[in-house]
Amino acid sequence: MPDRKQSPFNWIDVVWLIFILALVLLPPIDEIHKQLILLAIGLFQVLEGRLVIWLPRAGATLSVLVKTALATILLYHTGDLAINSIYWPIYYLPAITAAMYFGPLATLGWASLSSLAYCSLLIPVMRYYGLSELTWKDNYSVLAIRIPFFFLIAILVNRFAVENRRQAAIQKTLSGTLEETNRQLRRAEAEARRSERLAALGQLSAGLAHEIRNPLGVIKGSAEMLAQKLQDAQPLAAELAGYISSEVNRLNALVARFLDFARPLRLELQPLQITEIVDRAAESVRAQMPDAHVTIERQYASGLPPVYVDERFCESVFSNLITNAYQAMDGRGMLRLSAARDSSNGSDGVLVTVEDTGPGISPEMREQIFNPFITSKKDGVGLGLSIVAKIVDEHRGWIRLDPNTERGARFTVFLPDGQPSAPQAVAVSPGVSQGTAKT
Repeated sequence: MPDRKQSPFNWIDVVWLIFILALVLLPPIDEIHKQLILLAIGLFQVLEGRLVIWLPRAGATLSVLVKTALATILLYHTGDLAINSIYWPIYYLPAITAAMYFGPLATLGWASLSSLAYCSLLIPVMRYYGLSELTWKDNYSVLAIRIPFFFLIAILVNRFAVENRRQAAIQKTLSGTLEETNRQLRRAEAEARRSERLAALGQLSAGLAHEIRNPLGVIKGSAEMLAQKLQDAQPLAAELAGYISSEVNRLNALVARFLDFARPLRLELQPLQITEIVDRAAESVRAQMPDAHVTIERQYASGLPPVYVDERFCESVFSNLITNAYQAMDGRGMLRLSAARDSSNGSDGVLVTVEDTGPGISPEMREQIFNPFITSKKDGVGLGLSIVAKIVDEHRGWIRLDPNTERGARFTVFLPDGQPSAPQAVAVSPGVSQGTAKT
């Protein structure tokens, strides 16, 4: 539904103008100066909010000064003695305005300015009547009673204004906290749904893998025997039998990947330097792709604590990420590896970042990049990053694809440096992780 257009005036402005108009029409109605000044005060009050928005720093100060000046001019033009004008309460306006915009000390200062402006009305009286004609009873006593009311009203309004600002700040903080809690809840719900999907897919993969592996063994054995018997008599048939055997090998490799994804992990944790594992993984991938022209840039912080990891599984994590980076860059580009301490998520550990300069990952794939069977490769299965996320989860860490990269992809892996409270012989339901894979 489209938002309703906000009216330039609200109902309180209309009420204000009605009361100002009543003062204008009340006797004496033949004083044009009084009427014009009152109208100016009314219009300025209506436009004051816009002035403060246009001039955030100087708007409030300008509002108090203008109202003080208009109030002084109004009293000069009404009554024989300006100090005794019936419109003297108009000085409450600048005092109240200051109380709404400023703190207690500044409010007292502005109330003092209103008092001085009001006292300045004695100057023409003294010039006209002389100082000897002024008596305490007639003039000074009036000032002594009226001026304290400026301060009383200003402090009272300021007290409510300060409390209102404090409550608004509290509400803003609570709103921000609630918004962050809602975001965390949505992430938790998404992770719960993801874990449920992974559990179901893991159980399905395990069942299918076991059921498929046995007939594959029979097919492979039969194809090899057939190829041996037909090798001399029927070379074409022997060649076709060889194709059967090679495809069975490929299916066996795929089944092995399914089992890696589905079976529980049994981690042998020990304190290790994560940078050494990352370097070994990088050298291993470089050896597998000797024709690649990839420059590796390392940014490792000094004094990194050891992390409790399974060396074999952890090296598999970084080998997979680095291999994906090589393939994304088509064997040519810059690979950045960095490691630093981190405690931003409530636990101490090490952040490892793998960043490439490839084409990056499309927005539609980012939300499901760690889900199984999701891949952008023509010959890929889509289990590599799912297995990586599972391994990291069971190390009580997390992995995420950072969204703020101008080019390429940047994966961040967090591994805690604390020793687990119990021996880590992980045996969880297929596909269900203990940590959180941040996607």
